[in-house]
Amino acid sequence: MQSCSLLSLATAVPPHVVEQHEAKARAREAFGGKKALFDRLSGVFDNAGIAKRHIVAPQDWYLAEHGWHDRNSLYLKAAEDLFVEAASTAIEKAGMAPDQIDGVVAVSTTGIATPSLEARAAPRVGFRDDIRRVPLFGLGCAGGVNGLATAARMATSEPGTNWLFVTVETCSISIRLDSADPAAIVATALFGDGAAAAVVTSGEHSLARITGASEKLFPDTLRIMGWDVEDPGLAVVFDRAIPPFIEQHLAKTVDEMCVKLGVDFEDVDRLCCHPGGVKVIDAIETALKLNQGELNIEREVLRDFGNMSAPTVLFVLERLLARGLPDRVLMTAFGPGFTCAGLMLEAA
Repeated sequence: MQSCSLLSLATAVPPHVVEQHEAKARAREAFGGKKALFDRLSGVFDNAGIAKRHIVAPQDWYLAEHGWHDRNSLYLKAAEDLFVEAASTAIEKAGMAPDQIDGVVAVSTTGIATPSLEARAAPRVGFRDDIRRVPLFGLGCAGGVNGLATAARMATSEPGTNWLFVTVETCSISIRLDSADPAAIVATALFGDGAAAAVVTSGEHSLARITGASEKLFPDTLRIMGWDVEDPGLAVVFDRAIPPFIEQHLAKTVDEMCVKLGVDFEDVDRLCCHPGGVKVIDAIETALKLNQGELNIEREVLRDFGNMSAPTVLFVLERLLARGLPDRVLMTAFGPGFTCAGLMLEAA
């Protein structure tokens, strides 16, 4: 990849907020006949490192029964609203008008939209009628890094074009109170909703320069993370092996990525990681022998927003930019596949 400029970054969250202690109390009530299972696993609410989360519906909505139609209808409305807010803010921050955007990469995995989200949002954002559209599905938590990398590749392949990247995830819609799967309880303790957007272009950089991207797909790992499609809605796949898998494989994976990106890991000033959970952050620190506190911003974002899947790593980057981006930053995120995505940023 030729270097590409990151011109702006914006985030958005839905209006409804749930405090973690409140989520625990209401979830215990809602799991009904599975109280013994819930009580056995309820410590995840206390140990998740989360204070509050933003969700796309009032809390009572989650206590009622919903099938595919209800869940996806909420996704379409909420995701479009979040898309418009994040995209419009990113374009404005870039000092552009919507008709200056030549293409859009849209990442979302928590609902089905055909036409896709960027087409639905186009009239409200103000896109031109000849805008290039690249909707991406199935990337999960890795979508924030992979989607930004895809937008950067598109921008550098056509010098002078401006590309918008938007990722929207409404993870809370997939919360399943009918399930006896322990992963469903973990999801109830972790999931929040949010969106992020960025504008990239070739040429001189503004906020930062994107210098390269890499990805590692691990064989025979399809059941580590993802969604199962079931009659009431999506069912989360979370394997308990995720943290130990990261501890075992991340160091070698990062070294391989750095070789492909033409740098030594020792020359990376900071990571910018997707904070999927406290145990995931701990595993990253252990695998890469990081000092205590090096991933403090990741823990802050997890505390304030929970796991929003793909947008979450962009929330970390937003805080890094606000505090002064280090000279060289490696963004990383894990997602279904099982995959690790990486992207290199250099400060302005």
